[in-house]
Amino acid sequence: MFASLAVSVVAEAAPLEAYGRLPNIEEVSISPDGQKLGVILTTGEDRGILIRDLAGGTDQVIRAGNQKVRALSWAGSNHLLITKTTTASIADITAPRAEWTMTQDYSLATGKFRSLGSDFQNGLNVTINQPTVREIDGNMAIFLQGIFFDSGRGQVALYRIDPETGLSKKLHPGFAHTQDWLVGSDGKPIAEEEYDSKLGEWTLKIAQKVGWLSLHTSKVSIERPGVAGFGRDGRSVLVAEPVDGGLAYREISPDHPIWSEPFYKGPAKDPIFDPADHRLIGFQALVGENEVYEFFSPTDSAAWAKIERAYKGQRVSLASWSSDRSRIVVLVQSPTEGATYALVDFKSRHADPIGLMFEKLTPADISQKQPIHFKAQDGLDLSGYLTLPNGREPKGLPLIVLPHGGPATRDEPGFDWWSQALASRGYAVLQVNYRGSGGFGESFEQLGYGQWGRKMQTDLSDGVRYLAAQGTIDPKRVCITGASYGGYATLAGAAFDPGVYRCAAAVSAPSDLHWMVAWTKNHKGIASQRYWTRFMGAEDPKDPVLGEISPAQHADRINIPVLLIHGRDDTVVDLEHTRIMERALKAAGKSVEVVIQPGEDHWLSRGETRLQMLQSVVAFLEKHNPPQ
Repeated sequence: MFASLAVSVVAEAAPLEAYGRLPNIEEVSISPDGQKLGVILTTGEDRGILIRDLAGGTDQVIRAGNQKVRALSWAGSNHLLITKTTTASIADITAPRAEWTMTQDYSLATGKFRSLGSDFQNGLNVTINQPTVREIDGNMAIFLQGIFFDSGRGQVALYRIDPETGLSKKLHPGFAHTQDWLVGSDGKPIAEEEYDSKLGEWTLKIAQKVGWLSLHTSKVSIERPGVAGFGRDGRSVLVAEPVDGGLAYREISPDHPIWSEPFYKGPAKDPIFDPADHRLIGFQALVGENEVYEFFSPTDSAAWAKIERAYKGQRVSLASWSSDRSRIVVLVQSPTEGATYALVDFKSRHADPIGLMFEKLTPADISQKQPIHFKAQDGLDLSGYLTLPNGREPKGLPLIVLPHGGPATRDEPGFDWWSQALASRGYAVLQVNYRGSGGFGESFEQLGYGQWGRKMQTDLSDGVRYLAAQGTIDPKRVCITGASYGGYATLAGAAFDPGVYRCAAAVSAPSDLHWMVAWTKNHKGIASQRYWTRFMGAEDPKDPVLGEISPAQHADRINIPVLLIHGRDDTVVDLEHTRIMERALKAAGKSVEVVIQPGEDHWLSRGETRLQMLQSVVAFLEKHNPPQ
């Protein structure tokens, strides 16, 4: 079906480039009429957008170069909305260097681009959140949040844009602390949410015939409620509220607004909305090792069950679907063949491949990834994944520990390019869902509070000891590498867990937590600061506990080689962390290598620098922990 995306078969193991460059397909979005696909493609470095005509018409290709294309959506079937980001400071604006979002409309009829927001009066050409699309009286309308200036002060506003003419209209200037709106089927905002970070207050407002009703205000310490979309009737306002480690969902009628009782309260689930009328039709969640889709309608449940049966033994995720849901794009992750996008057509009763995410990888290049379970030193049940190198007996293997970021996220079943790349070099790779990881309930996440550099750290080395006791790995041949919080865990492993690792390669790693907490408060706000101090066990930026768990302040304890990698455009963990760690290690007379990546952000968004990171890490690991 997609000859240009055919798999390249090679006789021997794939080179690092096959794992480390950008995925060949990053996203697929189907048009409302189900006749076109928008596909974010890469060459491994540069990006492009393929518009595939499923009705047999002419395909179109848009070249994006090294731009960071983040998402695709449709405004009808003739306008493709392209969301991009760029790292920048804005001249004459008092704001930190940040990752700014911009949205373009590409007309399939004219082949021309239009930057949405470029005509916002007294405003910036940047947008906030993803665009909302509504069909009103047979015409498509795009709704975007933008920033305009009133008396020199930046303020969020809601705009309506006609995709045919490109003309924009300010619908609402917003309030002092506006975060988002929900736009009704008539094109008018029906709900608005605000968050005052200084007071720690979240407020929901409902539109009235005249003005707005402040329906509910919640005192918020860290997590806050949010408007998720429409409820089950397609008109009510769906509000998600963090409660008891999970979520509560409630529906607010715009006609008779009251803060109703939740209709769901339990483990966190993500809502699924009808692509045509945007009403809530079900939930999705990762439960243990399985991705679970729950639909309210038996017809929808039966349809999804057919898809799961067609890909039995594989993880299937909904990526996009047509308005009538007869054509569905799914991401299929096979334990033996990697990740593939596919198009399921219920009318023709066919499922056709669209293309592999990593087309240069064959089944022979995919290593076995298996779930594992073990106990921490204090008896806590832990889980994770072990990826074993192909062609080697699982005994006495060299090991790489690869802690995830977050920290309140989790490692998941399915294809992971970094662990697969390391396994392809001959290493076993351990990924642990340490205490504090998300996705296992509030009590498990709370066990991580105050445990940075402590039990969250020893959970990793407990996994090493478990594998050593099984005879799977050689405990004298273990290194650690990770990014973001995983980078912190890498440095903390070197500083606070001596004797476990032979080397440590940290990417975008926090190293000085005093500095991190102070920087976060200044650049991200008090709620973000509270999030971090909760996990660190600190009260404020001057709390001495931060020094106790800062690797940079204990560089003298590190007796193994260290590699530091960081992007200059990182707006999440500032580059200064790597500079601080480098100075501390050199002052202590320790071995350190440093790679600074121009143009790279926190998420390794560029193909060239992502590959450079992987090559640098593998070369470092092979030097200090040879796989053979």
